[in-house]
Amino acid sequence: MEGSHSGHCNSLESCASQGVHGFESHPLRIEYKLSGESRDLKRFREFKSHLLRCQVTNIMYLKKIINIILVILFVVALPGIGAFYYLSKKQVAPAVSPNMFARLESFIEQSAQQIADPLYGVALPEAKNTPTVKNSVPDEKTKTTLETPTKSAAVKNDFSCGATQDFNCYEKYYRALVKNESVAAAFADLKARYTTPYVKAMCHPLTHIIGQAATDKYSDVSQAYIHGDSFCWSGYYHGVLEGVAFKMGKAKLVASLNDICVNVPGKEKYSFDYYNCVHGLGHGLMAMTDDELFDSLKFCDTLSGSWNQQSCYGGVFMENVIVDNKNHFTKYLKPSEPLYPCSAVEDRYKGTCYLMQTSYMLKVTNEDFGRVFELCSQVGNPFSTMCYQSLGRDASGRSVSNVQATKNNCDFGKTYDQRSNCIMGAVRDFISYYHSDVEAQQLCAAVDADLQNVCTLTATSYYKTFQ
Repeated sequence: MEGSHSGHCNSLESCASQGVHGFESHPLRIEYKLSGESRDLKRFREFKSHLLRCQVTNIMYLKKIINIILVILFVVALPGIGAFYYLSKKQVAPAVSPNMFARLESFIEQSAQQIADPLYGVALPEAKNTPTVKNSVPDEKTKTTLETPTKSAAVKNDFSCGATQDFNCYEKYYRALVKNESVAAAFADLKARYTTPYVKAMCHPLTHIIGQAATDKYSDVSQAYIHGDSFCWSGYYHGVLEGVAFKMGKAKLVASLNDICVNVPGKEKYSFDYYNCVHGLGHGLMAMTDDELFDSLKFCDTLSGSWNQQSCYGGVFMENVIVDNKNHFTKYLKPSEPLYPCSAVEDRYKGTCYLMQTSYMLKVTNEDFGRVFELCSQVGNPFSTMCYQSLGRDASGRSVSNVQATKNNCDFGKTYDQRSNCIMGAVRDFISYYHSDVEAQQLCAAVDADLQNVCTLTATSYYKTFQ
């Protein structure tokens, strides 16, 4: 009774049977619990140790499997990856094509008349009776000189630019050569250096410099033209107009815009020299306005006649691209917006702009013709048509008018409209480049059957402008 009353008992069993309060905290119960927990803990530790050994073994096997897989991939896949890398690098064209300015000059000159008269040079059974615009590609004698500079051309010993690609160094050198000797001496030196990759790529802008320097000797445009040379796609004549613009000043230049080319022969028949003068005005206006493209276009509008205006626009848009390739900044080209500034100018300028823009579009898309076709499709007709034809010029120009390569480039077009206009632009470029229709007919024979007729008709009508 005393034990029961006091709440104590002598054993776990008696405490449990009596239902004594405090059973769970009884010293014997705690000892019993600890004894059981010790046995469980020991078993758990043994199980955990066994499990850990199994996991280590599994990891070792897994590592062996992974190593085997990596060896297989290295042996089998690496050669294929290397081949793909080599081929992908091999197919990438240079960002700046040495032929770009030649193609643009020829194409824009012919296109000035085409924009003023949309049927000019288009694939028709009978060529439209339009004024003949002399092609901007030099005659055969000059063309031979362009492609293979004369061996007699002497390289000056005082050339200090070395292997540098500093345009400013070349500019100072050729300005001094014109000043101290002559325009002819500067061209002789340039032709002798034409095999140098940098000189070949920058040849057209360098001839601009020679033309600018010539205006220090010949104040009249017609006199400066007499001493000129069409080497590297007539950049000299454009440079003359830039030099004249600097000397006249902005106000006088704008006031006299319609009179500057008046003494250059061939206005009535849209001669090559006259085209170069009016086209050069666009270059001069850009130089005079610090490359303000929109202001320069407005000044071109003051010229009389649509042909003159379009030729001037071409000079403005071309100078915008040249500035970019001379490693100077232009705010009117945006890599993130390949269609700019064509997308921003008024409609009357868009045609000439898109005839220029595809060369830049290819540059910023890593020569992706398919992507540029897609971009051209976004501009809407009639400008998408001009964009496709301009891309055809580049398809020819990027391959130096190789038949199969040109065809392959135009085949990136997804629709008949894209491919046919690309071929039209390409076949015109073939004729401009070779000053013949022989290679153009070879291109027409190589294209798909659905494109052969439009190619042949374009070649026939366009070649008549050279006869």
